[in-house]
Amino acid sequence: MKNDRIKIRKTEVLSDNWYTLNKVTYDFQNKTGEWETHSREAYDRGNGATILLYNKEKGTVILTRQFRLPTYVNGNESGMLIEACAGLLDQDNAEDCIRKETEEETGYRISNVKKIFESYMSPGSVTEILHFFVAQYDNDMKVSEGGGLKEEQENIEVVELNFEEAFQMMYTGEIRDGKTIMLLQYAKIHDLI
Repeated sequence: MKNDRIKIRKTEVLSDNWYTLNKVTYDFQNKTGEWETHSREAYDRGNGATILLYNKEKGTVILTRQFRLPTYVNGNESGMLIEACAGLLDQDNAEDCIRKETEEETGYRISNVKKIFESYMSPGSVTEILHFFVAQYDNDMKVSEGGGLKEEQENIEVVELNFEEAFQMMYTGEIRDGKTIMLLQYAKIHDLI
């Protein structure tokens, strides 16, 4: 569905280093019917997928811990962040992507995943849509130590936590990642664990 109140005038690539940063100039028809010219920057890093692995019998979840530079430069003293496994889709569909990322990052080979919703995570500046999944795991699914791919310079620590402890970590500030908070809240609301 095309929005007739938006007319893109120009798109300039400001950076194409890691991902693409575009400056978009567009005309916008406001609620009074007048046309205004706006200019905004939009960071395009592709779409992604994330998953909460949970074990109902043990009452646990699998999360990851890794260094995140943007949090470090914005006041996170260690730069380390506890978060749900996630990755960019690249050329995969969301379900295939999250299975691959789960094995690479956590070492668990999962087959049954459930998509729960999609969300724009920072729609004021980032184009990414994130696909959210949940899946049960058990020890028999562990096929490696995980930790991510060396060639992608991933240094990921796999963290198995009691669900209630992880849930409380949102309130203590130990978990401050938006996607992880959303997944933990989903698990709580839907009594997954």
